[in-house]
Amino acid sequence: MSTKQFANFSEKKGFSISGWLILLLLLAILFYSAFPLLLQRNVALWVIIDILALYFLGNGLFVIRPNEAKVFMFFGHYVGSIRRHGLQYTIPFFKKITVSLKINNFETNHLKVNDNEGNPVEVAAIIVWRVVDTAKALFEVQNYSQFVAIQSEAALRSLVMQYAYDDYENPAKSLIKNTEEISHELKNEVQERLEVAGIEVLEARLSHLAYAAEIAAAMLQRQQAKAVVAARTEIVDGAVGMVEMALKKLEDQNIARFDDQARARLVSNLMIVLVSDQNAMPVIDTAN
Repeated sequence: MSTKQFANFSEKKGFSISGWLILLLLLAILFYSAFPLLLQRNVALWVIIDILALYFLGNGLFVIRPNEAKVFMFFGHYVGSIRRHGLQYTIPFFKKITVSLKINNFETNHLKVNDNEGNPVEVAAIIVWRVVDTAKALFEVQNYSQFVAIQSEAALRSLVMQYAYDDYENPAKSLIKNTEEISHELKNEVQERLEVAGIEVLEARLSHLAYAAEIAAAMLQRQQAKAVVAARTEIVDGAVGMVEMALKKLEDQNIARFDDQARARLVSNLMIVLVSDQNAMPVIDTAN
Protein backbone atom coordinates (compact mmCIF):
# COMPACT_ATOMS: atom_id res chain seq x y z
CA MET A 1 0.00 0.00 0.00
CA SER A 2 1.43 3.39 -0.96
CA THR A 3 2.15 5.87 1.83
CA LYS A 4 0.97 8.82 -0.29
CA GLN A 5 -2.67 8.25 0.61
CA PHE A 6 -1.96 9.08 4.27
CA ALA A 7 -0.69 12.61 3.53
CA ASN A 8 -2.82 15.36 5.09
CA PHE A 9 -0.47 18.36 4.94
CA SER A 10 1.11 20.21 2.05
CA GLU A 11 3.30 23.29 2.06
CA LYS A 12 1.71 26.71 1.61
CA LYS A 13 3.20 30.18 1.55
CA GLY A 14 3.31 32.02 4.86
CA PHE A 15 3.14 35.71 5.62
CA SER A 16 6.35 37.75 5.82
CA ILE A 17 7.71 41.11 4.71
CA SER A 18 11.18 42.54 4.43
CA GLY A 19 12.70 42.92 7.87
CA TRP A 20 14.88 45.92 7.08
CA LEU A 21 12.02 48.43 7.28
CA ILE A 22 10.88 46.94 10.58
CA LEU A 23 14.44 47.05 11.90
CA LEU A 24 14.75 50.73 10.97
CA LEU A 25 11.40 51.45 12.61
CA LEU A 26 12.47 49.66 15.78
CA LEU A 27 15.75 51.58 15.93
CA ALA A 28 13.91 54.86 15.36
CA ILE A 29 11.52 54.16 18.25
CA LEU A 30 14.37 53.25 20.58
CA PHE A 31 16.34 56.31 19.52
CA TYR A 32 13.37 58.64 19.91
CA SER A 33 12.55 57.23 23.34
CA ALA A 34 16.08 57.82 24.57
CA PHE A 35 15.55 61.58 24.96
CA PRO A 36 12.54 61.41 27.33
CA LEU A 37 14.33 58.73 29.33
CA LEU A 38 17.46 60.87 29.66
CA LEU A 39 15.34 63.86 30.65
CA GLN A 40 13.32 61.63 33.00
CA ARG A 41 10.03 62.67 31.45
CA ASN A 42 7.19 60.15 31.13
CA VAL A 43 9.68 57.37 31.91
CA ALA A 44 7.06 54.72 32.62
CA LEU A 45 5.22 55.44 29.40
CA TRP A 46 8.33 55.23 27.24
CA VAL A 47 9.54 52.09 29.01
CA ILE A 48 6.21 50.44 28.15
CA ILE A 49 6.48 51.69 24.56
CA ASP A 50 10.03 50.28 24.25
CA ILE A 51 8.99 46.92 25.71
CA LEU A 52 6.03 46.66 23.34
CA ALA A 53 8.20 47.71 20.38
CA LEU A 54 10.87 45.16 21.25
CA TYR A 55 8.28 42.41 21.58
CA PHE A 56 6.06 43.13 18.60
CA LEU A 57 8.78 44.33 16.25
CA GLY A 58 11.90 42.61 17.52
CA ASN A 59 10.30 39.21 18.17
CA GLY A 60 8.89 39.10 14.65
CA LEU A 61 12.28 39.58 13.01
CA PHE A 62 14.12 36.48 11.79
CA VAL A 63 16.82 35.50 9.31
CA ILE A 64 16.63 32.79 6.67
CA ARG A 65 19.91 31.54 5.26
CA PRO A 66 20.22 30.19 1.70
CA ASN A 67 18.70 26.72 1.24
CA GLU A 68 16.66 27.03 4.41
CA ALA A 69 12.96 27.49 5.12
CA LYS A 70 10.95 28.68 8.11
CA VAL A 71 7.74 26.92 9.07
CA PHE A 72 5.23 29.02 11.02
CA MET A 73 3.05 27.59 13.80
CA PHE A 74 0.30 29.50 15.58
CA PHE A 75 -0.99 27.84 18.75
CA GLY A 76 -0.46 24.37 17.29
CA HIS A 77 -1.75 25.19 13.80
CA TYR A 78 0.38 25.22 10.67
CA VAL A 79 0.00 28.63 8.96
CA GLY A 80 2.63 28.57 6.22
CA SER A 81 6.28 28.36 5.20
CA ILE A 82 8.80 30.92 3.92
CA ARG A 83 11.78 30.11 1.69
CA ARG A 84 12.94 33.65 0.77
CA HIS A 85 16.34 34.13 2.41
CA GLY A 86 17.46 37.29 4.18
CA LEU A 87 16.08 39.39 7.02
CA GLN A 88 12.29 38.87 7.26
CA TYR A 89 9.48 39.93 9.53
CA THR A 90 6.29 38.10 10.41
CA ILE A 91 3.65 38.11 13.12
CA PRO A 92 5.52 37.85 16.44
CA PHE A 93 3.11 35.26 17.85
CA PHE A 94 4.20 32.72 15.26
CA LYS A 95 6.52 29.92 16.31
CA LYS A 96 9.26 29.60 13.70
CA ILE A 97 10.82 26.20 12.91
CA THR A 98 13.87 25.94 10.66
CA VAL A 99 13.99 23.23 7.98
CA SER A 100 17.07 22.67 5.85
CA LEU A 101 16.54 22.43 2.09
CA LYS A 102 20.11 21.37 1.38
CA ILE A 103 20.95 18.15 -0.46
CA ASN A 104 21.67 15.28 1.92
CA ASN A 105 23.22 11.91 1.26
CA PHE A 106 23.87 8.85 3.35
CA GLU A 107 24.95 5.25 2.88
CA THR A 108 22.74 2.52 4.24
CA ASN A 109 24.10 -0.14 6.52
CA HIS A 110 25.56 -3.25 4.89
CA LEU A 111 22.48 -5.42 4.83
CA LYS A 112 22.42 -9.22 4.54
CA VAL A 113 19.51 -10.19 2.29
CA ASN A 114 18.57 -13.40 0.48
CA ASP A 115 18.40 -12.88 -3.27
CA ASN A 116 15.80 -14.42 -5.58
CA GLU A 117 17.63 -17.77 -5.50
CA GLY A 118 17.94 -17.84 -1.71
CA ASN A 119 21.63 -16.95 -1.61
CA PRO A 120 22.66 -14.56 1.20
CA VAL A 121 23.95 -11.30 -0.28
CA GLU A 122 25.56 -8.28 1.37
CA VAL A 123 24.31 -5.03 -0.13
CA ALA A 124 24.39 -1.30 0.60
CA ALA A 125 23.25 1.81 -1.26
CA ILE A 126 23.85 5.55 -1.31
CA ILE A 127 20.74 7.72 -1.25
CA VAL A 128 20.84 11.42 -2.23
CA TRP A 129 17.77 13.38 -1.12
CA ARG A 130 16.38 16.75 -0.08
CA VAL A 131 13.22 18.20 1.46
CA VAL A 132 10.80 19.68 -1.09
CA ASP A 133 7.70 20.03 1.10
CA THR A 134 8.43 21.42 4.56
CA ALA A 135 4.92 20.80 5.90
CA LYS A 136 4.98 17.09 5.06
CA ALA A 137 8.52 16.70 6.40
CA LEU A 138 7.58 18.15 9.80
CA PHE A 139 4.01 17.01 10.31
CA GLU A 140 3.54 13.74 8.41
CA VAL A 141 6.42 11.79 9.99
CA GLN A 142 8.02 11.81 13.42
CA ASN A 143 11.59 12.36 12.24
CA TYR A 144 12.07 12.74 8.51
CA SER A 145 15.82 12.03 8.51
CA GLN A 146 15.28 8.75 10.37
CA PHE A 147 12.30 8.01 8.15
CA VAL A 148 14.49 8.36 5.05
CA ALA A 149 17.07 5.95 6.46
CA ILE A 150 14.60 3.25 7.50
CA GLN A 151 12.47 3.39 4.36
CA SER A 152 15.56 3.35 2.12
CA GLU A 153 16.82 0.17 3.76
CA ALA A 154 13.35 -1.39 3.48
CA ALA A 155 13.19 -0.53 -0.24
CA LEU A 156 16.69 -1.95 -0.77
CA ARG A 157 15.77 -5.23 0.93
CA SER A 158 12.59 -5.54 -1.12
CA LEU A 159 14.41 -4.90 -4.39
CA VAL A 160 17.29 -7.32 -3.77
CA MET A 161 14.84 -10.14 -2.99
CA GLN A 162 13.32 -9.79 -6.48
CA TYR A 163 16.53 -10.57 -8.42
CA ALA A 164 19.32 -13.10 -8.42
CA TYR A 165 22.86 -11.99 -7.66
CA ASP A 166 24.00 -13.39 -11.00
CA ASP A 167 21.80 -15.42 -13.36
CA TYR A 168 24.08 -18.05 -14.91
CA GLU A 169 21.45 -20.03 -16.76
CA ASN A 170 19.27 -17.31 -18.29
CA PRO A 171 19.98 -13.85 -19.67
CA ALA A 172 17.54 -12.38 -17.15
CA LYS A 173 18.18 -9.20 -15.17
CA SER A 174 20.52 -9.75 -12.23
CA LEU A 175 22.02 -7.57 -9.52
CA ILE A 176 25.61 -7.85 -10.72
CA LYS A 177 24.98 -7.50 -14.47
CA ASN A 178 22.34 -4.75 -14.45
CA THR A 179 23.53 -2.36 -11.78
CA GLU A 180 22.28 0.77 -13.56
CA GLU A 181 18.77 -0.62 -14.07
CA ILE A 182 18.64 -1.89 -10.50
CA SER A 183 19.74 1.53 -9.19
CA HIS A 184 17.03 3.21 -11.24
CA GLU A 185 14.39 0.87 -9.83
CA LEU A 186 15.73 1.49 -6.33
CA LYS A 187 15.38 5.25 -6.81
CA ASN A 188 11.76 4.88 -7.91
CA GLU A 189 10.87 2.59 -5.02
CA VAL A 190 12.53 4.81 -2.42
CA GLN A 191 10.83 7.88 -3.92
CA GLU A 192 7.43 6.21 -3.65
CA ARG A 193 8.03 5.43 0.01
CA LEU A 194 9.29 8.94 0.86
CA GLU A 195 6.57 10.86 -0.98
CA VAL A 196 4.52 11.09 2.22
CA ALA A 197 7.39 12.93 3.96
CA GLY A 198 7.85 15.55 1.23
CA ILE A 199 11.25 14.14 0.24
CA GLU A 200 12.69 14.14 -3.27
CA VAL A 201 15.18 11.38 -4.10
CA LEU A 202 17.83 12.75 -6.46
CA GLU A 203 19.87 9.58 -6.80
CA ALA A 204 19.99 6.05 -5.46
CA ARG A 205 22.93 3.81 -6.32
CA LEU A 206 24.28 0.49 -5.10
CA SER A 207 27.56 1.08 -3.28
CA HIS A 208 28.30 -2.47 -2.12
CA LEU A 209 27.28 -5.83 -3.53
CA ALA A 210 28.83 -9.17 -2.66
CA TYR A 211 27.98 -12.68 -1.57
CA ALA A 212 27.84 -13.14 2.19
CA ALA A 213 31.07 -14.39 3.76
CA GLU A 214 29.71 -17.87 4.51
CA ILE A 215 29.14 -18.68 0.83
CA ALA A 216 31.61 -16.33 -0.86
CA ALA A 217 34.29 -19.03 -1.38
CA ALA A 218 31.84 -21.57 -2.79
CA MET A 219 30.29 -19.00 -5.12
CA LEU A 220 33.74 -17.92 -6.31
CA GLN A 221 34.51 -21.53 -7.27
CA ARG A 222 31.18 -21.71 -9.07
CA GLN A 223 31.95 -18.54 -10.99
CA GLN A 224 35.39 -19.85 -11.92
CA ALA A 225 33.92 -23.15 -13.11
CA LYS A 226 31.32 -21.34 -15.20
CA ALA A 227 34.03 -19.17 -16.71
CA VAL A 228 36.19 -22.19 -17.58
CA VAL A 229 33.24 -23.98 -19.21
CA ALA A 230 32.33 -20.88 -21.21
CA ALA A 231 35.93 -20.42 -22.36
CA ARG A 232 36.26 -24.07 -23.35
CA THR A 233 32.99 -23.91 -25.27
CA GLU A 234 34.27 -20.91 -27.19
CA ILE A 235 37.56 -22.66 -27.95
CA VAL A 236 35.87 -25.82 -29.20
CA ASP A 237 33.49 -23.85 -31.43
CA GLY A 238 36.42 -21.99 -32.92
CA ALA A 239 38.48 -25.13 -33.39
CA VAL A 240 35.66 -26.93 -35.21
CA GLY A 241 35.31 -23.99 -37.58
CA MET A 242 39.05 -23.90 -38.25
CA VAL A 243 39.22 -27.66 -38.95
CA GLU A 244 36.26 -27.46 -41.30
CA MET A 245 37.85 -24.53 -43.15
CA ALA A 246 41.25 -26.30 -43.40
CA LEU A 247 39.77 -29.49 -44.87
CA LYS A 248 37.66 -27.53 -47.36
CA LYS A 249 40.60 -25.47 -48.62
CA LEU A 250 42.89 -28.50 -48.94
CA GLU A 251 40.35 -30.32 -51.05
CA ASP A 252 39.12 -27.30 -53.05
CA GLN A 253 42.67 -26.38 -54.07
CA ASN A 254 43.59 -30.03 -54.86
CA ILE A 255 46.40 -29.95 -52.33
CA ALA A 256 45.39 -33.27 -50.84
CA ARG A 257 42.64 -35.86 -50.99
CA PHE A 258 41.54 -37.76 -47.91
CA ASP A 259 39.62 -40.94 -47.44
CA ASP A 260 37.46 -41.33 -44.38
CA GLN A 261 40.25 -42.80 -42.27
CA ALA A 262 42.76 -40.09 -43.19
CA ARG A 263 40.15 -37.39 -42.70
CA ALA A 264 39.33 -38.70 -39.23
CA ARG A 265 43.04 -38.85 -38.31
CA LEU A 266 43.62 -35.28 -39.56
CA VAL A 267 40.58 -33.97 -37.72
CA SER A 268 41.74 -35.67 -34.53
CA ASN A 269 45.25 -34.21 -34.79
CA LEU A 270 44.01 -30.70 -35.58
CA MET A 271 41.53 -30.73 -32.71
CA ILE A 272 44.23 -31.86 -30.29
CA VAL A 273 46.51 -29.03 -31.42
CA LEU A 274 43.81 -26.38 -31.33
CA VAL A 275 41.99 -27.37 -28.14
CA SER A 276 44.84 -28.55 -25.95
CA ASP A 277 46.03 -26.08 -23.29
CA GLN A 278 49.58 -27.35 -23.74
CA ASN A 279 51.97 -26.92 -26.66
CA ALA A 280 51.70 -29.72 -29.20
CA MET A 281 54.78 -31.98 -29.63
CA PRO A 282 55.24 -32.91 -33.31
CA VAL A 283 56.08 -36.51 -34.17
CA ILE A 284 58.17 -37.05 -37.32
CA ASP A 285 57.56 -40.26 -39.26
CA THR A 286 61.02 -41.53 -40.41
CA ALA A 287 59.84 -44.79 -41.82
CA ASN A 288 60.82 -45.49 -45.47
